[in-house]
Amino acid sequence: MAQPPRARIAFVSPRSASSTHYNSFKQIIPSDVQMDFYGLELAGRSLYELEGKRDTIVQRAAELYEKHRWQGAIFSGAPVEVLNPGFFDAVRARFKIPLVTALSASIAALKGYGARRILLLTPFDEPLNRLIREQLQRSEIQAVSPQETLSHYTDALKMTPDEVYALTEKALGGAGDVDAIYFQGAVLDPLEILEKMEKNFGTLVIASNPAMLWSILSQLGLSYRIQGYGRLLEEWPKFRGR
Repeated sequence: MAQPPRARIAFVSPRSASSTHYNSFKQIIPSDVQMDFYGLELAGRSLYELEGKRDTIVQRAAELYEKHRWQGAIFSGAPVEVLNPGFFDAVRARFKIPLVTALSASIAALKGYGARRILLLTPFDEPLNRLIREQLQRSEIQAVSPQETLSHYTDALKMTPDEVYALTEKALGGAGDVDAIYFQGAVLDPLEILEKMEKNFGTLVIASNPAMLWSILSQLGLSYRIQGYGRLLEEWPKFRGR
């Protein structure tokens, strides 16, 4: 008889739950953890359609929770947080289970390693990047990001790991001294080359999806040592909140 999962977790995306960029993330989810993916389909081509959707997301997630009763929840998408001030506090107030957001988990990981100045890499445009940098600054993390941005964030889905590596190398060369590289926006997917970048660039690399996995499992009292995807998942430091 199959053993029940140690944890059942919801992954709530404001957009689709079936994008190909989730494939690499699913590979790092421990086999004894059940992750249920839900896409709320609240934005089309523009991420700015997510602005003003805080209450809608919270209510729809609450309806799903009443049906499925997860033990923890991940709310993905930094644009949701920066376009809806107070989002993290709103979901935390509504749910009595452990939960994380993209920014809360990533900030916790960066601060856990003592990162104070970082290179921020995203597939987003400069106005969204600026909002993310401001959010990081409120947590006493200074972020710099390259001036060049993609024509559209979905262009990142077409990038190969080698192209992501080259983009990172170029951006790092113009960033000055940084304590870490932070990938936000999982369509710009560094997971396959994350360990390689840490070794070659000599710096910590935090990506939002692994950070959310580490954060939510830690809050549920679970600990793993997942090799091949960088220091955060291999070392599994103690979670101390954001």
